Amino acid sequence: MMRQVDVLVIGSGPAGQRAAIQAAKLGRSVAIVERQTQLGGVCLHTGTIPSKALREAILQLTGRRDAFAHDASPTPPQNLSIQELVAQCQHIIRIEQSVVREHLQKNGVQLLWGNAYFEDEHTVRVIQPSGHEIVRAEAIILAVGTVPARPSHIPFDDRYVVDSDSFLRLPRLPKTLIIVGGGVIGTEYACMMNLLGVRVILVEARTRLLEFLDAEISEALQYHMRAADITLRLGEQVQQVQILPCGLVEATLASGKHLRGDALLYCIGRQGATATLGLEKIGLEPDSRGRLQVNERFQTALPHLYAVGDVIGFPALASTSMEQGRVAACYACGEPVEQSCPLFPYGIYTIPEIAMVGKTEEQLTREGVPYEVGVAHYRETARGQLLGDTSGMLKILIHETTREILGVHAIGTGATELIHIGQMAIAFRATVDYFLKAIFNYPTLAECYKLAALNGSNKLRLLQQDTLRLAA
Repeated sequence: MMRQVDVLVIGSGPAGQRAAIQAAKLGRSVAIVERQTQLGGVCLHTGTIPSKALREAILQLTGRRDAFAHDASPTPPQNLSIQELVAQCQHIIRIEQSVVREHLQKNGVQLLWGNAYFEDEHTVRVIQPSGHEIVRAEAIILAVGTVPARPSHIPFDDRYVVDSDSFLRLPRLPKTLIIVGGGVIGTEYACMMNLLGVRVILVEARTRLLEFLDAEISEALQYHMRAADITLRLGEQVQQVQILPCGLVEATLASGKHLRGDALLYCIGRQGATATLGLEKIGLEPDSRGRLQVNERFQTALPHLYAVGDVIGFPALASTSMEQGRVAACYACGEPVEQSCPLFPYGIYTIPEIAMVGKTEEQLTREGVPYEVGVAHYRETARGQLLGDTSGMLKILIHETTREILGVHAIGTGATELIHIGQMAIAFRATVDYFLKAIFNYPTLAECYKLAALNGSNKLRLLQQDTLRLAA
């Protein structure tokens, strides 16, 4: 017997959930296929939620919250395992999962468990342990996400050499951890493990961590990480990894250096989870990293087949994936929809946390845009003093002539929340004068916007005076 639906969604992560619910809201019959035994995808089970829950558990355990890593803090208990820490946060994952299930069921979305495999362009076989089921759909939305890249020359054993998924299953906390990859995952785990007293060595091929960040913010993060005794090996490449007979892991760098630790976390890149879908049967070819190419409507080369979320690459954020799923479902159902705002915030949960929205100084310089910088330090605010965060900062980038806000960058307590004020200002093309006139609750970190605006506008005033003086 064949199951017939209007829209079939493959994957139940953030993108898949939103796509399925949106299509159901538009009156379509919808089914969602999930290959794991639980809803939520990587985001809920091995990615965003577990890692952030782990971070919260560590901050609570050490009594630190968002204070900087080199400040004095209580010593964490000995012989603590990552699994024990993650276990403390399992209730969060269970609640999130029940919320996802409730929303899908409330909207009449059919749940199918198993691996999806294409039989033809409109037909998918859902392979289950006890058999299989055939599903035919007019439109199909792929939201399969990604898996950690596992190069063949790296001896993964999920005990000594792990990826970001198996890291959460380590039986014990290593005394020394080598992290290969200074991207978001690598830097977040480096900060968390350091806070637990683990000696961390982070290796990154680039000369700067998180190069997409504003350079000043990236350099500030590197400063705080080094001050916390995290060893940064920047501009270095790992040539070989081997598990030694004594139970240590050795990483040999191209420069000839040898690094040894109790465990090695390899987190360079992720692959689209498309290998088992049978896409070759329908003439769809992912790129070398398993990702699918789509147009502005999230359609693949087959017009009825859409792809959303991490499987289509940048920006690969849960927040953007949700919106992509919603928009793709509207297109699949023939519903008019406005394209999402291209302005989206980044939040990086290092310690201290980092957030940004809009342009960086480097981008504006390359584009030849004249700008000025307004800076506010947390230590200038009563709230910063109350929180014990005197190292945080927020900077706004202001157009020299129009006075529009072009970018906002923050590092410190609550940065990922604080950034949304800047997002709104940029989206509505607000000028620095809005923040000069605005009244903020006292004491709050939001006052940083006013302080940064005052700092930037004073610089603009001096610049204007100098210009008039030169003209005279």
